[in-house]
Order: sequence, then structure tokens, then C-alpha cells
Amino acid sequence: MKPGLPARRAALYLLTGVTEHNRLMSELIGGGALERLEPADRARAQRLALATLRDLDRADRMLKPFLRKSPPLAVQNILRLGVVEICGEGAASHAVVDACVDLAAQDKRTASLKGLVNAVLRKAAQPALWDKAGPSRLPDWLRQPLVAAHGKKRVARMEQVYAQTASLDLTARTDAQAVAAATGGTLTSTGSVRLTDPGQVSRLPGYETGDWWVQDAAAALPARILAPRKDEPAIDLCAAPGGKTLQLAAAGARVLAVDASQARLARVAENLARTGLTAELRTADARQVTQKASAILLDAPCSATGTLRRHPDLPYAKDGSDFAALIALQAEMLDHAIALLEPGGRLVFCTCSLLPDEGEVQIEEALARIPGLTADREALKLPGIDPAWITSEGGLRLTPDQQAETGGWDGFYMACLRKAG
Repeated sequence: MKPGLPARRAALYLLTGVTEHNRLMSELIGGGALERLEPADRARAQRLALATLRDLDRADRMLKPFLRKSPPLAVQNILRLGVVEICGEGAASHAVVDACVDLAAQDKRTASLKGLVNAVLRKAAQPALWDKAGPSRLPDWLRQPLVAAHGKKRVARMEQVYAQTASLDLTARTDAQAVAAATGGTLTSTGSVRLTDPGQVSRLPGYETGDWWVQDAAAALPARILAPRKDEPAIDLCAAPGGKTLQLAAAGARVLAVDASQARLARVAENLARTGLTAELRTADARQVTQKASAILLDAPCSATGTLRRHPDLPYAKDGSDFAALIALQAEMLDHAIALLEPGGRLVFCTCSLLPDEGEVQIEEALARIPGLTADREALKLPGIDPAWITSEGGLRLTPDQQAETGGWDGFYMACLRKAG
């Protein structure tokens, strides 16, 4: 088999799973098509599939002038992989074209169109045009509500951030300066350590000794806003993958971490063991918890529209049809979490969503329907936070284009609610 072909075939499998079968990359990775690959080919397949998803719209715009009509999706995906590898990644065009023709020839659905693949890719192999094409636009089902919420200019800035591979952010267990020095990272304005070319995470200094854990800079803020005191009882609802649990435990709180997924909680347990931190883990629906606490963190299930830098598959695997159910679930979980809060206690609600219905509106409506509940704006004023990001109802709205000059961060919404004493 030609060099590079197994990785490209696996990348095509991933791309087809997302665009044709509406499955997320996380569901597809680990399937038979990747497990049989050498580690280097597996990594290359994932990297190429993610790059193609990140640049899907730009690839389609590059290909369109050379197609008289839209080809079958199976052929379109081969063309997309090819043009991204040639124009986006700078691979040798002849090798990529030959490989893509082989991919087409090996599938009975596409074999008759291998000549089309050859001709179109040879014509579309124009990196200079690729650079002029600009970043991909999000699909309309997602772009339209984002434009309604944030405006066209801001969404366009977000799309520029999405076109870049996300950096790796670390949260230090104790000394962020020391972690930055050891790993060659830089400190962000909010206290995370950022690496732009980290390599294999498990080989970074401090991994084995549990000096840090991987956590987006925006995702690290809710636990800092909650700011539990030493030995204070704290509940982390919907805790997996566990970064916030680790933060609360590192602050000295007595943490109960709850998540509905036993498998995802197992990852939390592994990270607790690696970092030498402790927390009680419980597999349960957050709405089944009856234990009360003075500090609660609820990272509610959401559309994850703020995480597109790291998950470019989401706009093509989803279509927004689950929004209504998620919004109703968030409100139900929020009401239950507030009921668990001790008088005078505080709750941080957050979602990694860019949609106001999953953030600003949830808090606005909760403040209106629950007597004695207030939003604590002062708790949001952390280092590196622009006061202009604090919203009218008293939450904090983060978008990927903020701090774009240093790599941006995930989109998030968070608010700190206090219960009357």
C-alpha cells in the first residue's frame, strides 16, 4: 500500500462519519478504521480530518469553479480532503492527487468518478487562491442565531479564530509560573498556562507528577469565581471531564463530584490520582442529588457551540434540533441546584455555549422566578476579565474572539448566584 494512504483513508472515514452519518469525532475515534493504524498514521488521520472540517466551507468554495454540478457526497469528501491537504497544509500536490484517485478507485460508489477527482484536484491545487479565500463560514443553522446574538462582525471575528488550531491550556495545581517555566508555556492574563506547540501531552514536564491538568483558559474561570474556602463543602454537578473538580479540590474544598456517566467519572478519578487530589465521586443524574452545600458549581449540558475551535465537527454532525430540550434541561437542573444551596451560599452556573438562551436568558429568568436570589457581579471581576464582558443580568459572556491576539479561548457563559441568608 502506498505511503500515507492508510491515514488518508481513515481521515475519509472520519469525515464521512461526521458529514454523512452525523456522528461526532469523539464517537468515531476508536473505531476499527483507526485502531488498526500505526500511532503516527492514526494521529495524521485525525489531524487531517479535523483540518478538513475546520476548512470545509473554504474547501467547497475552492472546488466549486471546477465542478459543473455537485458530485456525490462520497466524492465531495475526497475532494475536500485533497484540497485541504494541498492548499491548507502545503503537501505535494502530485502525491495528494494520486492518493485521492486511489481512494476513489477503492470504493465502488466512487470508482467511476476517479477521473473527475484527478482533474478537479489538479485544477484546484492553487495555494495562493486558498489564502485569498478567507476562513470558512459556519453553516447557516448555527451562523444565523449567532449573528442574531452577537452581530455579523463579531461572528466573522470568531470564524477567524476557528480557522486556527487551538492552543493547549493548562491549569496549575499550585504554581502557574513554575509550570510555565517548565513547559515553555506563557501565562495568560487569567492565570492559565498556554502552549502553542505542545507535542504529546503526557511527555510534558509535570505530567507524571500531577503539577497541572489540561483545561481551556475560559473553562478554568467558573471554579475561580466560586472560590471555595478550605474545608468548605462544595458540589460539582455534571463534573466530567473533571478540570473544575480538580480546581475545587486544589483549593482545599471538600468536593462531591457528580456526573451521569460512569466512564467519564473514571477519567476524573484518574486525574485525581495523578495530581494527588481527593474528591468524592458519585455517578448520578444531577437532579437526583439531595446533599446541600454552601458552594455549588453547575456546568450544565449544552449545545457546546463555544468549543468549535477544538470540535470543528460539531457544526456538521449537529443541526440544532436538540436546542429546545437542552434549554429545558438546563432550567430544571438550575432550579434543583439552587434548591440544594444553603442559605447565604453561592452557585456558579455555566455553559460552554454562545447562545443567550443557554446563558443570559437562563439567569434572567431564574432571577425573576426565584425569590431571594441575586447575581454577584463582584465575583466575576477576576484578573484578566474586562468589565465590559459582564452582562446586564449579571453574568459573564466570553466569546472566542476575545484575546484573539494570544489565541482566543472557548466561548462560555457563567454567573454567580447568591441565595438569601
